[in-house]
Amino acid sequence: MDIAELVALIAGIIVVLVVALFTVKTVRIVPQARARNVERLGRYRKTLEPGMNVIIPFIDRVKPLIDLREQVVSFLGQPVITEDNLVVKIDTVLFFQVTDPRAADYEIVDYIQAIEQLTATMLRSVIGSMDLEVTLTSRDKINTMLRGVLDDASGKWGIRVTRVEIKAIDPPKSVIDAMEKQMRAEREKRAAILTAEGIRQAQILTADGDKQGTVLRAEGDKQSAILRAEGQAEAIGAVFQSIHDNDPDPKLLAYQYLQTLPQLAQGPGSTVWMIPSELTGALKMLSSAFDGSGGGRDASPASGPAAPALRAERSAPEVDGNGTPPAGHADGTPGQVPALASLTELPEVPDPAEVLSRAGTAEVPTAADPVDPADR
Repeated sequence: MDIAELVALIAGIIVVLVVALFTVKTVRIVPQARARNVERLGRYRKTLEPGMNVIIPFIDRVKPLIDLREQVVSFLGQPVITEDNLVVKIDTVLFFQVTDPRAADYEIVDYIQAIEQLTATMLRSVIGSMDLEVTLTSRDKINTMLRGVLDDASGKWGIRVTRVEIKAIDPPKSVIDAMEKQMRAEREKRAAILTAEGIRQAQILTADGDKQGTVLRAEGDKQSAILRAEGQAEAIGAVFQSIHDNDPDPKLLAYQYLQTLPQLAQGPGSTVWMIPSELTGALKMLSSAFDGSGGGRDASPASGPAAPALRAERSAPEVDGNGTPPAGHADGTPGQVPALASLTELPEVPDPAEVLSRAGTAEVPTAADPVDPADR
């Protein structure tokens, strides 16, 4: 290879390199959702759109890519003072999008830092007009206010704030402890109220049940008393009708009357017994019945020793303050029969069997065996 051929080879290589370098400097490819600003001789010339773009090499200068997609920036631990002088730390999340690449590149040096500082400033302005309780319960309101303020302030930078979110609000530890105590007291209060309401409802239902039970028991007692009274009335009517149908003899009634007297004295409080005036009449009638059947005794009520006693019984007996019967009169006549006597002073009622044995062949009359008036 001679010198001429070597020179030609070197020259060809240099030409290829120059063409390749010129091509690289002339053609610029911009990805989708990106943008690049072009300066010609130090002055803004144009903004390259996505795709292939041609510029003048060594005259036009292409600046770095600008992302046109929506971006997320998180700002942690921004100290903010509330209206009630409490320092809280607020974590915010900001969503923004570059809408004008030229303004974002030439109107501000670092739009990310600018947005962060603007967010902190606006956050102090908004939170400073609220107390802690409103701050904790008004996140949506704070988000809306911050978005409006930041969108207006960042509009000239070619940036549109799409959304602002409060990620966390951290009050001081003492405030957190006080809030926990308050919440615990509120829960205990609600629990006590619910318990009291339950007890009240239970007592009301129990009282209502007792009332209904009492009413039903009273209705049952009423119906039971009515039925018992109707049964007793029917029994009395049946007995009364039976007595009238059988036409009992007075001597049988007197005998039944004497059998009932011991039952009257069996009560635990019957220490003093009022002797009814019908007792002597019943004794007289019963003795007259047996005397008449014996055949040798006088059945007249006005004769015999029983007459004075009968007269004394019918004459309103009196008893002194000590319950002792008065003595006889001075002329020897007996005094009045006492109206009150203890159970030991009552006249002994003869046993019906003994009376029958003494009467011989006499029989006690019954309702089914009426006595002939000629035998009286």
